Order: sequence, then structure tokens, then C-alpha cells
Amino acid sequence: MLFIKNLSAMWQKMVTPEIVYAHCDIPCGIYDPHTAQIAALTTVRMNQLIEALETPGASASEKEKSDYAHAISRYTSVKEEHSEQCKTELRILWADYFKPEHVEEYPDLHTKVFNALKSASKVRQTQDLKASQDLLSATQDIAEIFWKTKGSTPVKHPSRQGAVGEELVYPA
Repeated sequence: MLFIKNLSAMWQKMVTPEIVYAHCDIPCGIYDPHTAQIAALTTVRMNQLIEALETPGASASEKEKSDYAHAISRYTSVKEEHSEQCKTELRILWADYFKPEHVEEYPDLHTKVFNALKSASKVRQTQDLKASQDLLSATQDIAEIFWKTKGSTPVKHPSRQGAVGEELVYPA
């Protein structure tokens, strides 16, 4: 009986497919820097919300202290999640969309993507509104190059995402 159990367990390991994740790798040809920009914009907004929080004073109630800690935790979690999402979206553009001819036409593309990824890491590591704004700017630069490679004229439009402000790059 033990032999059959072991054999069954080995069989399960051999036939159970491993879960993998990818944009698609077909390649599907469906790429857009908008998601990276929205993720970067979200990090800006989370830093704005963190900066707007009032630190509870010494006489604050336990509920006020708890609410503050909860808000900081939530805003930080969302900031870090969207920073990582931005990195993922930029990596997809870098690895799957941009081709050698794009790098020839835009020789600073390597540096722009590298710096954007480093900016996203800094956003995760710190609570720094300027770092988030730098990340948004870096994603805008990449979005401009992206749309130019598609034959479009990129234009910046004010974000319609409410209080955050800032701009996003769209094709004309």
C-alpha cells in the first residue's frame, strides 16, 4: 500500500503542470504604456495621502492611533504594489515590445528603462513624493518613445484621476 501511495505521489509531481505567468509571449502585439503610467500615478497619490495624514499626538486615543497606523499601512501597501506593477509593465515593454531598431532610433532607451526601474525600486524603499514624481516622469518619457515608435505624436494630457493632478502621455 505504501508503495502505491509513493508511486501515486511521484506520478502527481510528474503530471501536474507548473503554473507560469506572462503577459502572453505569443507575442500578441498588444502593448501600451498606460498601465505603467497609472501605476506610477498611483504611487504619487499614495505619497500625497501619506503626507496629508496627521500624526496622532501624545493625547490621541487608541482608536486614533490605530486608524493612523491602519491608514499608513494601507497607503504604503498600495504604493509598493503599484510600484512593482509599474516595474512589471515596463519590463514587458522592454523585453517584448522594444526592438533593436527602436534602440538605434532612441539610443538612450536602455538608460531610460534602467533608470525608471531603479526609480520604482526607490519608491518602494522610501516614503518620498519626489521619488514617485520621478517615476511618473520616467514612465512618461518611455511612453513618449513608445508612441513615437508607433508613428503617433505623443501628447501630455492632465490626468483625470482626481486630486492627484499630474499628466499622462497619450497618442495624438
